[in-house]
Amino acid sequence: FLSNGKDWEKMKTSIPGVFVQKLPAYKSSPSRLVIEINPLDSAGAPSKRRGFIIRSIEELEQIRRIFQDDKLDKLQNILESVNPKIKGSTSMKSEDVLEL
Repeated sequence: FLSNGKDWEKMKTSIPGVFVQKLPAYKSSPSRLVIEINPLDSAGAPSKRRGFIIRSIEELEQIRRIFQDDKLDKLQNILESVNPKIKGSTSMKSEDVLEL
């Protein structure tokens, strides 16, 4: 996928909502693969145009710590109580799946 995939192409994994994405070369950095986390909608398609990109194990560990903070739940509940409800749907296309 790193050598044959197109820039910005995504590959599904066996973990729902987790994708592998190929980033293009940029300045002195070569092309590389990263994790994209993008929750799925009711049809099984990514719910966001762009997901959250994780480039290293250090970033993954930081994200885990953030998501484990109970204050994040409290903040989300507050935001949901003041925000209007929004519905959306996207369609899912057939793709290869990277089994983990």
